[in-house]
Formats: sequence, structure tokens, C-alpha cells
Amino acid sequence: MIDPTQRFSNRVENYVRFRPSYPRAVLELLETECGLTSASVIADVGSGTGILSELFLQNGNRVFGVEPNGEMREAGERYLGGYASFVSVAGTAEETKLEGESVDFVLAGQAFHWFDPARAREELGRILKPGGWAVILWNSRRRDATPFLASYERLLREHGTDYEQVEHVRGAAEMVEEFFGTDRYRTATFDNAQTLDLDGLKGRLLSSSYVPGPGEAGAGAMLRDAEEVFREHGMGGHVTLEYETEVYYGRLGDGRRGSPS
Repeated sequence: MIDPTQRFSNRVENYVRFRPSYPRAVLELLETECGLTSASVIADVGSGTGILSELFLQNGNRVFGVEPNGEMREAGERYLGGYASFVSVAGTAEETKLEGESVDFVLAGQAFHWFDPARAREELGRILKPGGWAVILWNSRRRDATPFLASYERLLREHGTDYEQVEHVRGAAEMVEEFFGTDRYRTATFDNAQTLDLDGLKGRLLSSSYVPGPGEAGAGAMLRDAEEVFREHGMGGHVTLEYETEVYYGRLGDGRRGSPS
């Protein structure tokens, strides 16, 4: 399997343009449950091209985007260049390069699937201020809620290079429990969606690390099949990818931080 930190090096442009963002309801949850304010300092670990960071930058937060992949990090720097409160850092979840007790929240999006949970827990606990919160969230694609979603899933399975392996690297629930500890976190789920035209559907496909990339063997056949799926299911020139945004949040570290109350 490709080094996780390098999986998206040739997907950057499509990742920036065609990956789903996160609903504002995430901010509202953290404001209510965890005391998030615009003054909270954030570390977005595995920040990639800045999709999750932007949600918090728009909220007025100072955000440290920690990203090991050079191409993704540079894309994030370009994408978020207009935000003076964004700081880009070359680091990993296991070695962020941030100072101890320097942030109020540590965040991880889709990149959490590639963390070493035990080592990341130790490192992210180190950089959190006492009483700080860790938040893990990702967009889980609904696979068969509509005929289009079922067809999209078949498309991935038929053309995926290592789709099955990536999907089963480790169960999400197992990783979350290892990271937080049993019964030391809360969960919330929100609806999310992307409405895409044909070019958007192709770009969303090509942003995935487990299918042929642009110009690679098999990419042409995959995109032709994507056109057929679009013709069959598109309405008004668009299709809709539906997601559930899953959020896991809790405290890390020793007893002074404690478990969620």
C-alpha cells in the first residue's frame, strides 16, 4: 500500500475543487458542548488542502494546519492564503512540531484514518492546553440510499485500485476507541451533501486515492463509466452525493483533563 502521507500527491487539484466541506452545525456543536469561541486556538492535524481549517478560519479562529505531504500542504497554503490567522506547519499527528499546551482544540478530519492512534493521542495530548478538546470528524458517504449512490459505489468497486484494502485498513470505531479510550468521548452526526455536474462528478472520483489517477491506466474507462452513471441518474444536469458528517469529541491526557462531563 502507498505511504499514507503520499497517497494524495497526484490528486491535489481535484481534492481542492471537489472534496466536500463540513456543515456549520459542527461549529455550533462545539460552541455548545466544548466552549468553542472565536478566540480558541486550533490545530488541524492532517490539514491537507485546508477544507476543515477554513471552517474555523471563517469562525475567526487562529489555526495551525499540520500536514506532512508537501503538495497538499502547499495547496492549503495557496487556498488559505487570504487568512492572516492561518499558520502552515510541516508535521504529522505523531510529531506536530507545535509547542506543548499551545492549542485549545486539536482537530482531525479524513486524515485520522491514517494516524497511529496511540502515538497521536500522546502527541496531541501534549499540545493541548489543560481542559482542551480533541475532535475527530469525517464525511461518510452514503452508499445505497439512492439509486445513484448505489451506482457510484459499484463504480468504485469495479475501478478501484485498492478500494477494498483502504476501506478496511482499520475499523473507524476501533480507531476512535483506541484514540480516546472507551467511554471517553461523545458523538454527533449531521447530514451533508454535494451537488455535482458531470465535471464535478469526474473530479470527485479522481480525488480519491484508491482509483486510477489522471492519466493512469484504467482512468479513461472509469470516467466513461462515470458518464454513463451520470446520464442514467442525473437530474437537471446534476447528481447528489450524500454524506453523514460523523463527529467524535472528548478530552485527552491525564486526569486533570478528565473525561467529558
